Amino acid sequence: MLISELASFFAWCTLINYSVLLIWFLIFSLGHDWLHLMHGKWFELTEQQFDLVNYCGIGLFKLFIVVFNLAPYIALIIID
Repeated sequence: MLISELASFFAWCTLINYSVLLIWFLIFSLGHDWLHLMHGKWFELTEQQFDLVNYCGIGLFKLFIVVFNLAPYIALIIID
């Protein structure tokens, strides 16, 4: 596999993962009350706990995108 193909792979992975992150954020911010009500049926979470879980999840997912997708892409672009 060529370096340019690998760089293209990581670029697409980054784009797809950031799209998923954006959709998660939009659903969380625009449908907050509905989401909390729906998840409240499954789990006994206060609104603060629900927000904390989502904010931590969004932050961790963003960190994983940067470490496992964006950083390898940038490294491959630099060495190519």
